Amino acid sequence: MHYDPNSEACPLPFSPFKSCTVPRPIGWLSTISADGVHNLAPYSQWQNLTFDPPMVMFAANQLADGRRKDTVINAEQTGWFVWNMATYDLREAVNTSAMELPPGEDEFERAGVTKAACVDAPGARVAESPCHFECKYLSTHRLPGNSPVGSIDVVYGQVMRIHVADDVLLPSGKIDIAKIQPIARMGYYDYARISEVFEMRIPSASGAAEDGLEGKPTLPKTNKEK
Repeated sequence: MHYDPNSEACPLPFSPFKSCTVPRPIGWLSTISADGVHNLAPYSQWQNLTFDPPMVMFAANQLADGRRKDTVINAEQTGWFVWNMATYDLREAVNTSAMELPPGEDEFERAGVTKAACVDAPGARVAESPCHFECKYLSTHRLPGNSPVGSIDVVYGQVMRIHVADDVLLPSGKIDIAKIQPIARMGYYDYARISEVFEMRIPSASGAAEDGLEGKPTLPKTNKEK
């Protein structure tokens, strides 16, 4: 089976596109508006870009009436957005926060989660989530679609502060993913949870390349080095 999604109708009852790019990490993003209204919403088009410095991106489809998502507007206006790790225990809150609510309604309250203060970002993070990134807004790249909801804002940010709860850290210094059970977006209405982890090392990787794969931190440059 094959088809051209740009000119041919899908021969299957469900589109395979989103079910092929799986599992997708969930960008559960919190922001605050210029007027001080908190917002919380999940985005399945979210990803790391690089690690030195750590940068991320998310893509937000417009609403059916052509309006841009509150998360994008808030990030642009305040200069910040916060990523909260979506976990199996928080799955219902994540799903609830996906509801399309009026701009003035607080999704933290609707989802039943607690606000925790950030260090740098003006908005809040989800207290019940074990890991957070405070992200400084960098830029937005708009891509037109075939319909208003198909058009997207691709938002880029730099991670300025990382939070990890002490009780999800292993003695080795790694994060206990099996304990956290992050959830990931599949296709259709399906999700997956990560409960098992295995390791593979590239035989030829060494030095800086190996450090990048393994996730070893780089030392910040001093003012003299800059």
